[in-house]
Amino acid sequence: MNPRVVVTGMGIISPVGLDLRTAWHNLLSSRSGIQPITAFDACGFDVRIAGEAHGFDPLCVLSAKEARRTDRFVQFAAAALEEALVQSRLTVGSNAYEIGAIIGSGVGGIGTYTTELDILNKKGPRRVSPFLIPSITVDVPSVYVALRTGAKGPNFGLASACSTGADAIGQAFEAIRRGHAKAMFSGGFEAAITPIGIAAFDQMRALSHLNDDPGGASRPFDGKRDGFVMAEGGALLVLEALEFALRRGAEPLAEILSYASTSDAVHLTSPDMDGCGAAVCMSLAMQRARIRPEDVIYINTHGTGTPSGDSAETRAIKLAFGERAYQLLCSSTKSMTGHMLAGAGAFEAAVCIQALRTGVVPPTINLHNLDPECDLDYVPNRAQKVRLRFALSNAFGFGGHNSCLIFKKYVRRARVMRP
Repeated sequence: MNPRVVVTGMGIISPVGLDLRTAWHNLLSSRSGIQPITAFDACGFDVRIAGEAHGFDPLCVLSAKEARRTDRFVQFAAAALEEALVQSRLTVGSNAYEIGAIIGSGVGGIGTYTTELDILNKKGPRRVSPFLIPSITVDVPSVYVALRTGAKGPNFGLASACSTGADAIGQAFEAIRRGHAKAMFSGGFEAAITPIGIAAFDQMRALSHLNDDPGGASRPFDGKRDGFVMAEGGALLVLEALEFALRRGAEPLAEILSYASTSDAVHLTSPDMDGCGAAVCMSLAMQRARIRPEDVIYINTHGTGTPSGDSAETRAIKLAFGERAYQLLCSSTKSMTGHMLAGAGAFEAAVCIQALRTGVVPPTINLHNLDPECDLDYVPNRAQKVRLRFALSNAFGFGGHNSCLIFKKYVRRARVMRP
């Protein structure tokens, strides 16, 4: 019998907070983390806004030497790991080969890469850093976790565009279910607010140009949305087999019931506008979780704010849930954080867990002119209290990646005292 899998720790770096508590408070307060770009001089760019992790200091978790030798996306993972370890109280010890890490990134160390490329062009090949390669590959956060904790189990990086964070959690979940590990560190991180990152996504016509209204620029499902807002950050979760967690005295935050992934196989960047692939993904996740559409109340949508993506996701939800779709709460926290790319799915998994723990669903802000094609309940502008048992998290990515995670509220059973 496959073991049950629970989450026992979470660490967050995001535009709305550099830890779980702050981020959750700001989400429920409908506060946007989107501001004018400070990471570089964006004066000559058509897009001059982003969701930066303001105030992040890698020296809080790394030495000055380590910080110089690591890219920002790895520094995010290092900080999130520390927060997750405090909450989970997991130590590797004698279980080293039963604890692993699967952490992803879409573009890895793009900031370090472009800096070193500039050095190459200006100063020549001998001035390129010997730490370039071990700074930029997508497996570096997982390797860092192993070096920091001593975890010697399954360890690799993962990339599936904007589905990366969710897929990393899903694959870690499956590793525990298969018996290949008793605990896994998992999540996704991105730090792509760089000149080439902003320019490249803007050339794809994917980004919002509402520079004069940073906090109102990310408008998922709104009729006046004009693209997503680039953001940075992510989350790291500690997953454990339930029995292993309880035996060491850990407090489960939520249970992961299922994971599903599909591919549209339609276009290199655009979603399947019929929503079929995403709908099948959600349906498979519910089947694997052994729950019915009527059991679900809350979906944390992918909801990026692109005209095509939000419409396609709405169609997919209707296909997967039928008339039940109109009774769902379907919010997009990207309205406040912007789109953290590979970090989004992991961050939003943490959001679902927090919603289950607190009984509060975060809102979709900036939703004032509902698109007629997007006619579901997106929890507009204010958080909503609701009794939740299950939460579903969607993550979709360029290339037709569709990923879905389903979480269940964890309730510890009271022990029956025998006479």
